[in-house]
Amino acid sequence: MTSYQRINNLTGWLIFLIASAVYILTIEPVASFWDCAEFIASAYKLQVPHPAGAPMFLLIGRMFSMFASSDVESVGFAVNLVSALSSGFTILFLFWSINLIAHKMLKIKVGEANTAQTVKIIAAGVIGSLAFTFSDSFWWSAVEAEVYAMSSFLTALVVWAMLKWDVISDEAESNRWLILIGYIIGISIGVHLLNIVALPALGLIYYFKKYEKVTFKGVLFTLLISGGILILIWRVIILGVPALAGQFEIFFINIVGLPFGYGAVIFGLLLIGGFVYGIMYAIKNNKATLHTFLLAFSFILIGYSSYFIVPIRSSYDPPIDQNDPENVMTLLSYLNRDQYGSRPLLHGQYFDAELISQEKGAPIYTKGEDKYEITDYKIETKYDPGRTTILPRMYSGAPGHPEEYRSWTGLRANEKPNFVDNIVFLVRYQLGHMYFRYLMWNFAGRESDIEGAGWKTMFQDSSELPELMKENKARNNFWMLPFLLGIAGLFYHYKKDLKSFSVIGLLFILTGVALILYLNSPATEPRERDYIYAGSYYAFAFWIGFGVLAVASLIERAIKNPKMAGAAAGVLCLIVPGIMAAEGWDDHDRSDRYFSVDAARNYLASCAPNAILFTGGDNDTFPLWFIQEVEGYRTDVRVIVLSYFNTDWYINQMRQNSYDSEPLPISLSREQVRQGGLNDYLPYVESAGISGAIPVDRFLELIRNNNPGLQIPTSVGKYNMIPSRSLSMKVDTEKVKSLGIIPEEKASLLVDRMTWNIKGSGLEKKDLMILDIMNENNWERPIYFNTTSLNGIKMDLKQYVIQEGLAYRLLPLKRNDVNSEFINVEVMYDNLMNEFSFTNTDDPDVYYNENYRNFFLNHRSVYAALGKVLAENGEDEKAVKVVDFIREKISEEAVPHDMTALEFIQIYFMTGNEDKANELISEIWAQNLELFEYLNNNDAPYMSRERQISFAVLSQTIQILRAYNMNEKALEYQEQLRTLM
Repeated sequence: MTSYQRINNLTGWLIFLIASAVYILTIEPVASFWDCAEFIASAYKLQVPHPAGAPMFLLIGRMFSMFASSDVESVGFAVNLVSALSSGFTILFLFWSINLIAHKMLKIKVGEANTAQTVKIIAAGVIGSLAFTFSDSFWWSAVEAEVYAMSSFLTALVVWAMLKWDVISDEAESNRWLILIGYIIGISIGVHLLNIVALPALGLIYYFKKYEKVTFKGVLFTLLISGGILILIWRVIILGVPALAGQFEIFFINIVGLPFGYGAVIFGLLLIGGFVYGIMYAIKNNKATLHTFLLAFSFILIGYSSYFIVPIRSSYDPPIDQNDPENVMTLLSYLNRDQYGSRPLLHGQYFDAELISQEKGAPIYTKGEDKYEITDYKIETKYDPGRTTILPRMYSGAPGHPEEYRSWTGLRANEKPNFVDNIVFLVRYQLGHMYFRYLMWNFAGRESDIEGAGWKTMFQDSSELPELMKENKARNNFWMLPFLLGIAGLFYHYKKDLKSFSVIGLLFILTGVALILYLNSPATEPRERDYIYAGSYYAFAFWIGFGVLAVASLIERAIKNPKMAGAAAGVLCLIVPGIMAAEGWDDHDRSDRYFSVDAARNYLASCAPNAILFTGGDNDTFPLWFIQEVEGYRTDVRVIVLSYFNTDWYINQMRQNSYDSEPLPISLSREQVRQGGLNDYLPYVESAGISGAIPVDRFLELIRNNNPGLQIPTSVGKYNMIPSRSLSMKVDTEKVKSLGIIPEEKASLLVDRMTWNIKGSGLEKKDLMILDIMNENNWERPIYFNTTSLNGIKMDLKQYVIQEGLAYRLLPLKRNDVNSEFINVEVMYDNLMNEFSFTNTDDPDVYYNENYRNFFLNHRSVYAALGKVLAENGEDEKAVKVVDFIREKISEEAVPHDMTALEFIQIYFMTGNEDKANELISEIWAQNLELFEYLNNNDAPYMSRERQISFAVLSQTIQILRAYNMNEKALEYQEQLRTLM
């Protein structure tokens, strides 16, 4: 046993070092896109990110960030390191877990393996754990500051702990492991809830150990009990404890009259007292099972206590304070993730169901001066009962979703979906596209990083692929070897040990298919969601390890030497993690990638001092938070997330100072912006006697005075309405001139009154707040929009914005053609040529995925717009300098050509640089002609957008040639294109 234990431990730690080294070598040095930037900024200063918060992850991230306290530029790396090391430990415990189950398959006790068996077991653990090390989704999460790496670690740890419990014969000692498991589960709640999904699988381990005779009835009861424990933890502990604390809080504050917080304290004391009494009772009456159960749940609560950090930090009103969960009532909403709504699971509507009514549901309490007040009600939506179904899959009527549902199920335009269509969507999209495709990405290969990309089979011919697709670094071909080895291991596992097979099989299903059913994904997602199902890929990695045992068994039949067979199988199967590492390295190596933070820097650099900048989604905002909170860059700019501006908590936060940024000029009171008030939505209602545009100042005055003439009743309360589709705002032109904010060449466009129209059927609260800020600001602070936010508001302000970089400044300048370039040339030139940052964006060895390429497109477009205006103004030298600058900074070798190349060509022609224009034409023509020919002849639905883009590039290239009298070449190109149609 000593020999095996030493080999097992040493090999395990060696695998840990290999995995950790891989992740550290490929880690992103700064914040990645999506939630990572928010998590790093929140961890660095212990702030409050989006629900449900992950406080344990933030606490550990904060600890790691302290090692970078003297160098803020390395904070991102330090917090990313949490994921890298968590992932390394995941691999360590996976290795040991594979080995523990391998003992059961070989029918030997742990530590009693002979040399041949030891070789097989260690080989299985090495191959299985290394395969998971280099799996696409897990590697992706391992090199960025997201919660999924740490969640995977805690899942691997709890599975290993349960397997260790299984081999311990002494009951008192084994019970300690159950208590440890409870504590790990409690800690995991403060990271991600994936851990508790594994409980039914752990329940089977408990049953198989406690009962030698296995029956169907016993397995069923075990699953029901362990499923009940899962629900108990989720509904009673995670959500029920705060809910009960909330009820105590309301009773003791609103009824008894105690100060705020005392109700929650009384509940906490009663809860602790109840557990203490129960544990003492169990000890006194020698009830070991009850004692272990109560201790385990006590430790779950101790681990869960990391959530105390959320209201504590929120009470200090930090700059990032999402949902403002500083008391029991708002914390409950935070934990429930109320802001994201809900999805029907067992029963619900079809997407075409008619809305019957919206009624008041449970009350929503808000902290008042001396008690909690009901300020709003949850809305209960009821649909036509004739258009509902069990297990609803096609439920969302959101824009674009019905069309996608029809596309996936083959429904015609006006055809009503039925239950069969429901199941077709479940199988084709949710199980096929949103799970099996991801599974095969990890263990068969991936076609590309373009959203919707499929998986690769070993039979796909890549010889005719266009260079642009061949050069996509995310195109990985594993020749299906990991998948096939895993399938071999699955059958071998089933044959050798049905009990442990059922454990891993259930874990595989619970963290895969079961999650698919629970999450009930709509027809479109903002990004690929493969990282959610990492637990399922973790389970499959067991079978890859057991595939080595299957291969060893086959070899042993041929050579009759168990020791050599195990060694040969291990060496032979090393090709599996080897090919995964070789294929995946280039598209998982983020070690020299900085552009997410550079892009944020460039957004802020586009703004004048003390600016107000409206942004749209996560990638527009979170990197800006990172660079302000961590690196302290341009903290004078107040970044406003447009979608959050519909909430009262966020509006009220904007009334506070934030570093060098003064409070926003807001005149509406807290009561007038509260949720459930009159201004959540302001529908347009035609009013007699009102024609033309309404002055904004007059409209806001009516709002502030709660004028009953604006109020209209609805099924869920009253709303203020807007009686005109047009708004106007008077401009103090003398003051504007004195501020020096009008470009000299645009002075003639200055207007004394701005008039614009409402888009859609009314205004949202965010639009009302923008009107309030515009009116109160009186041009004192610069107001900017990025592209997403400018398109996201319900007002057509495009005619009054001027571009100064990546942001558009609101100015009282009226232009007639909103589709033409409208630029503050001098300011924009200085920003783009002197203030923008580009780190390693000219390096072809750095991997930039589709998300990054879209941001590069935005940057190139800005330079193209400036270059075009300079050329039109006769500043040819500057125009060419701008284009050459961006082509050098974002080289075509690092980031392939996109649509902006057409604009660069036109600028070259306009400035007399025909050689550069023709060279660029030849490059993009060859590139897009090859791509279009391939996509036109091969069915690849996810590439339909790329096919349209390549065709547009080809068509516009021909038009450009004609525009500059290159008719012969245009005719030649047109003929080439015609032959492909």
